[in-house]
Amino acid sequence: MTLTARLNSYSPYMLSITRIISGLIFLEHGTAKLLGFPVSQMNPAAFSLGWWAGVIELVCGALLTVGFLTRPAAFLASGMCAFAYFIAHAPQNFFPMNNGGDAAILYCFLFLYFVFAGAGPLSVDAQRAKA
Repeated sequence: MTLTARLNSYSPYMLSITRIISGLIFLEHGTAKLLGFPVSQMNPAAFSLGWWAGVIELVCGALLTVGFLTRPAAFLASGMCAFAYFIAHAPQNFFPMNNGGDAAILYCFLFLYFVFAGAGPLSVDAQRAKA
């Protein structure tokens, strides 16, 4: 077995692991904004744009972490990250590294990838498809 073939055999599992880790980190943004954990500077007023972003991060982060309704959750999360970039980051500076929006761009395209790739084998979606 070639190295490429061996690596390709693990590809679906790495998709799941990438989804789980990115979901957990996205979830952390939501818990920081809405639940105050971990403690951060982010504490948006209720029903503000930042608060709604926290709701999306919390809900979609949890869904992505367990791999349930992955495609719709990833679509919503990707759109929210694109919106956040153009509303909050892009007006500050043209360059993502300088405007603090590099994470929003990466999340946007990572979540967009999950819309097309799905959740992978380590997910609730995959278990439901087997049933």
